[in-house]
Amino acid sequence: MGNICRSPTAHGVFRHRLNERQLDWRVRLDSAGTHDFHVGNPPDRRSLSAAVRRGIDFSDLRARRVEAADFDVFDLVLAMDRDNLAQLQSLRPATARAEVRLFLEFAPDQEIREVPDPYYGGNAGFEQVLDLVEQASEGLLEELARRFRTSVRP
Repeated sequence: MGNICRSPTAHGVFRHRLNERQLDWRVRLDSAGTHDFHVGNPPDRRSLSAAVRRGIDFSDLRARRVEAADFDVFDLVLAMDRDNLAQLQSLRPATARAEVRLFLEFAPDQEIREVPDPYYGGNAGFEQVLDLVEQASEGLLEELARRFRTSVRP
């Protein structure tokens, strides 16, 4: 929603995984919220602290709001929960190319389908977000690898 907890965490984790696999040059990645509560602000310090403990730094990110152009710039626009999914679907122009999906669709073995918002909870919530995001990031990497293989022409 405000782009300071879940989405920047997903951005940071996924960027880290892309860098580990030397795929960062193949993927354009960004994070945005459906509301403008925190535009220009850095990620929540609790999100940053939890991620740093896992060797991931995304302190360079700043909150922004989703724009209509995002649906043409990106192939996938991923939501953390169903409320934000509905918001994104309503913002998506009819002619846009982007698929709009839930991020946890890429974690098929995970029973939880929505990444819970840890903002009003304790540290355990931020750890749970990281666990979920790491699982979905692996699944998303597999999906992108399949797409890259099929898009390469001999």
